Amino acid sequence: SENHGLGGQLMRATWTIAKREILSFFMSPLAYVVLTAWLLWQGAIFFLFCFFVAGSPPGSGSESDPLRMLFGNTTLFFVPLLVFVPVLTMRLLAEETRQGTLETLLTAPVTSVSVVLGKYLAALVFWCALWVPTLMYVWLTSRFGDVDWGRLGATYLGIFGVGAYYMSVGLLMSSIAKSQIVAAVLTFMSLGGLFVLGVFQFMPLDDGTLEMVRYVSVWQHMQGFSSGIVDTRYLAYDFSLAALGVFLAIQVLEIRRTEA
Repeated sequence: SENHGLGGQLMRATWTIAKREILSFFMSPLAYVVLTAWLLWQGAIFFLFCFFVAGSPPGSGSESDPLRMLFGNTTLFFVPLLVFVPVLTMRLLAEETRQGTLETLLTAPVTSVSVVLGKYLAALVFWCALWVPTLMYVWLTSRFGDVDWGRLGATYLGIFGVGAYYMSVGLLMSSIAKSQIVAAVLTFMSLGGLFVLGVFQFMPLDDGTLEMVRYVSVWQHMQGFSSGIVDTRYLAYDFSLAALGVFLAIQVLEIRRTEA
């Protein structure tokens, strides 16, 4: 029962921190600037893809699907994330460090685990908030064409998997950095490096190297999911990296706790 009590205390502390982070984010102008910019970008490229598909000859193949093109079949999906993810995650712990409130938080009767998990839960809420408006494009497509709901479900599962590890990388960099700008730059460089590594799948490589590059390529992940293929290897990769990022962020906070 003692373990159960500790688990309940951890969950309550985690939820309290997550709720505080979510409320502070959505009460700030930053949230609405980010969401507005994201909506404008997504709306523009969805219109572009619809225009392209409308001009394609009938029976040109499954690639001529605006939803599939929107969700990971072009660089227009990935490149904006290299900007939006750092902006969403940079304040999670770096802002606490800059304001001097992280030391107070770490000396409070809460564990580093609950602090990091609470911040990470909030980050996942931010990530999901980016994608909820895209359901409008699904609705529009269903009104004027056919939607493969199984493939769409696989696509959103892939998006969540990518977000799970993208946001953990941002959280880790925010725990290391002492300012939001540094956290954003570190996140951009980390995610940019992973994205560039995946681009090597289009290079002439031997089979073993090509298989390894495809396994770590977020591009390859989303091409599979947007085709309706749920590859558990990719999910394992996404959630393993997410767990690693959260674990390392906890270790960083533990070091800071001993120094506080």
